Amino acid sequence: MNRRGDSYSRTVALLKVALPLAALALLSTLFLVSRAMETETAIPFADKEIQERLRDQQITGPFFSGSTRDGDEMSFSAGKLVTLPGRMGANRAEDVLARLQTAQGATFQLQADIAELDIAENTALLSGDVSMATSTGYRINTAHLTALLSQLDVTASGEVAANGPLGQLTAGNMRVFSPNEDRNTQMLFSGGVKLVYTPN
Repeated sequence: MNRRGDSYSRTVALLKVALPLAALALLSTLFLVSRAMETETAIPFADKEIQERLRDQQITGPFFSGSTRDGDEMSFSAGKLVTLPGRMGANRAEDVLARLQTAQGATFQLQADIAELDIAENTALLSGDVSMATSTGYRINTAHLTALLSQLDVTASGEVAANGPLGQLTAGNMRVFSPNEDRNTQMLFSGGVKLVYTPN
């Protein structure tokens, strides 16, 4: 019995020393491994792209929606939005898609390569491959469009080409607007209007 008791006591005493030493060895191994690992990870952007984002204050994939003062519902999305240097409240959007539904139920969908938005001037200047589709069946193409941000008032000061229920139409300029809240939206073509009528 005494030999067994002595053996047990020696084993316990040995474990009291061995276990803390093993724990210290494990901790030191963890510290060594963590030091050997690279703690700095590469940022998934090129240096040039980071500088451009910082300089331009760029927003990717912006979207907003709201209502005009006349109750028309509008939404706007773009591939990218950047601030314009030196112009307070002015931004440039690329790959633009805008949709407007009037209080009377008509819808207009605008697409453009570029749109310059000026909050102070209450205007959006669309350029590039600009097109507008209406719920009445018209599709209009032009190089430039100017639209008010607070209400439905879209103007093309240059040549427009349109396809619609009446046929093919070209004009020197165009305006889409609502005279007042109680009247439907009007599309006014002017400046040498030519219509190739296609009967149903």
